[in-house]
Amino acid sequence: MGLIGGILEPVYSGSTSVLLPPLAFLQRPVRWLQAISRHNGAISGGPNFAYDICVEKVKPEQIESLNLSQWRLAFCGAEPIRRETLERFAATFAPSGFKAQAFYPCYGLAEATLIVSGGVGPGNPVIFKAQRAALEQAQVVAASPQDDNAVEMIGCGATIQGQQIAIVDTETLRRCPADQIGEIWVAGPSVAQGYWNRPDDSKDTFGAYLADTGEGPFMRTGDLGFLRDGQLFITGRLKDLIIIRGSNHYPQDIELTVEKSHPALQPSSGAAFAVQVDGLEELVVVQEVTRQARNSDMSEVVRAIRSAIAENHDLQVFGVVLIRPLSIPKTSSGKIQRRATRAAYLDGSLEVIESWRLRQ
Repeated sequence: MGLIGGILEPVYSGSTSVLLPPLAFLQRPVRWLQAISRHNGAISGGPNFAYDICVEKVKPEQIESLNLSQWRLAFCGAEPIRRETLERFAATFAPSGFKAQAFYPCYGLAEATLIVSGGVGPGNPVIFKAQRAALEQAQVVAASPQDDNAVEMIGCGATIQGQQIAIVDTETLRRCPADQIGEIWVAGPSVAQGYWNRPDDSKDTFGAYLADTGEGPFMRTGDLGFLRDGQLFITGRLKDLIIIRGSNHYPQDIELTVEKSHPALQPSSGAAFAVQVDGLEELVVVQEVTRQARNSDMSEVVRAIRSAIAENHDLQVFGVVLIRPLSIPKTSSGKIQRRATRAAYLDGSLEVIESWRLRQ
């Protein structure tokens, strides 16, 4: 997103690009918006985290000093996109001239030379409400408006011209029916040929063929999703998928439930994953607390987490670990590193404030 969209594309098109080090943004998120304001930026964006931290950290007096009226296309990608994220950011920065219609949900990855799907331009996001129980069985069923437990999903646009998206069953290697979740495979002229000096990885990732038709080669993204009415919807990462008692659970959904369960919990700073206990997959949640809440009753916070997960996901939690602020493993762009968090949980290297387990 940064290298290709932020550097190479402006060079190719003869445009001006203003660059910020990731650390400069993390230290003071308002710097990003100030750069857009100062340079009349028309195109910029990032993952959910970038928009969320601006809402959390930018002060009212700073908002008044910004002019975001020239920001015509605010792309959002790199992970499943949350409706709440878009709405909160649009409402917070409306006084600065930001328009909600500028949001541009999209999907891409470096192996496809960035973009795979997106809209034709700015506009209102496409929202689909899915039945949670169906998603747990890798099925896609529209929820009724009265379903309070439905999962709201944001469409990442249509296939970019010249590219092909296939939703594939990872066991049969055949295309999935329209109402089934599968792995996203991509083919087209912008897809890379392989990884540098990694022939085995290149064959596994870039040399996929459909078992029934022989179509290919496709690039396997490792992401899960489905197509509906021409829109691509992302449900999560294949390697992060949590399978408990035969039902699929997407960690980002559980993490969102957790962070909303108690005010002492830091937004976008939790990880949900599975561990093996006596031969069974069990759910563990690791979550940061806020600086202001370090002296709160942590047993009450744990109870709130367990209750929210049971109510919203019909799951019993095996372990809850509350950790110090700014201590959960993240990428430079603020994405949670779930596998690194799981490894830290197993080797006991987390900075623990409170820990609870169902049984020893």
